[in-house]
Amino acid sequence: MRQDSLYDRKVVKRDGKFLKRLILVFVCAVVLSVLIFFSYIFINSKINSGTSLFDLKAKWREYNYKDVYDISSAILYERPCNYTALVFHGYSAFFLSLSENDTIQAQNYIEESITSLRQALISTTSEDDKIPQIEYMLGKAYFYKDYLSAYHYYADLSVKYLLSSINKGYKANDTAELLGLNYAALGMSMESISSFSEAIVDRNSDTLLLAIAEQYINAKQYETAEKYLHRISEDCKNEKIVLRSQYLLGQIYLEQNLFDNAAKEFNKIIESLDGAENSADAYYGLGLVYEKQGDLVKARSEWRKVLRIQSNHQGAVSALKRISDLKN
Repeated sequence: MRQDSLYDRKVVKRDGKFLKRLILVFVCAVVLSVLIFFSYIFINSKINSGTSLFDLKAKWREYNYKDVYDISSAILYERPCNYTALVFHGYSAFFLSLSENDTIQAQNYIEESITSLRQALISTTSEDDKIPQIEYMLGKAYFYKDYLSAYHYYADLSVKYLLSSINKGYKANDTAELLGLNYAALGMSMESISSFSEAIVDRNSDTLLLAIAEQYINAKQYETAEKYLHRISEDCKNEKIVLRSQYLLGQIYLEQNLFDNAAKEFNKIIESLDGAENSADAYYGLGLVYEKQGDLVKARSEWRKVLRIQSNHQGAVSALKRISDLKN
């Protein structure tokens, strides 16, 4: 009996240990299952819902701005202050605006770009090394908004953010040119010339030469402007830029009362265009030459040619009215 009792106690003890181990294994299995389940839910919600920052950056590297815009929009719907999503939303909206043919939609995109980038700046700290680049993009966005609006209400804001990005150590290849264009829009000719001259060091182009010449004309520094325009006329292969430079030369000669030189430049344009709509300004300039020479009959003749080409040409309409008023 004693031996049976000892045996029974050993069996009970072994069964108790087994049961404890079984419960422990079961609890561990349950905890592991719960962790796996919630990890799956979390990862799945991030990746499959279209709100993954990983996917956002991957699409950006592919230059797929529409997908970047859509994914960042989804992220911002759930987390309106997400810094990374705000930045990428601002960038993608900007590039979508550039490629948009519908002006209204382009304006909507540029507004979104500006709003997102400004919100991103608010959420940064002063130590964030991405601030200068965000400010540069914000400057570009304001420049394009200024262009789309047809009124120079935003050029000063573009200058503000571009200069701030420079002061913080960031300068892109087109920063100087953007500043030159903004200064030109603001009527700041000498600042514009300085920026364009800086830009032309990195990218020598006829477009920049023409822009510099136009600003020198605005500053009434005709001799310097003439040098740039002659340089274009001699070397440029772009007919549109050459014709523009010839017209500006005609204007300069007209201002200096060099009537033969002015007429020569305007006639070059007329011969090149053979009466096309773009020759309206040249006929108008030729009419001004004759007016200054006192030949009002020839002046009126040239201005009538202008109206046959472009019926709403304000210069020709005003000039004919002015001559008519003088007669009366």
